[in-house]
Amino acid sequence: MNQNNYLYYAINKPYGVLTQFTDGFGRKTLADLFKVPKSVYPVGRLDMDSEGLLLLSNDKRASDFLLNPRNKHEREYFCQVEGSPSAPGLKKLEAGVIIEKRLTLPVKVKIIKQPEIWERDPPIRKRNNIPTSWLSLVISEGRNRQVRKMTAAIGYPTLRLIRVRIKNILLNDLKPGEIRQLKVNEIEKLLS
Repeated sequence: MNQNNYLYYAINKPYGVLTQFTDGFGRKTLADLFKVPKSVYPVGRLDMDSEGLLLLSNDKRASDFLLNPRNKHEREYFCQVEGSPSAPGLKKLEAGVIIEKRLTLPVKVKIIKQPEIWERDPPIRKRNNIPTSWLSLVISEGRNRQVRKMTAAIGYPTLRLIRVRIKNILLNDLKPGEIRQLKVNEIEKLLS
């Protein structure tokens, strides 16, 4: 397969969809939303209850490159948490917290205003006496449910999690369930 035969897509994975094309339990998968060649697979994963940017490709080398933790590629998430994180809590996140007996790599974190995004179906539960906050978290490792475990470790459980960036690829205005093919210049920068 030469370079011209490789395919690269960005998708906006909706809430409640598995990051795979088949499932033996009747749950909703990527195949219910997208028609791509059978050789194309997700590059990484997003939990069923997470949303946002996911890459698809048939380029195994690109997948290996982007998923290798030694390469420390940035991934940015918008994270709605229960409560209002304190400055000391955010400092803990920045320095790294212990999850599963291992310290996470440092992250970039800041409180942001509520992003202009789509409504989630089903909506996030609302509790009148507990406020919520939005964070932008940029991580460079991809441990299982890492962002959720990190916010829980400082006392602010994640209610909604949306990946908005992988390296140079941005979610931008891609709506849930939409797909677009990456441009050549985006691919070159992604793989550099």
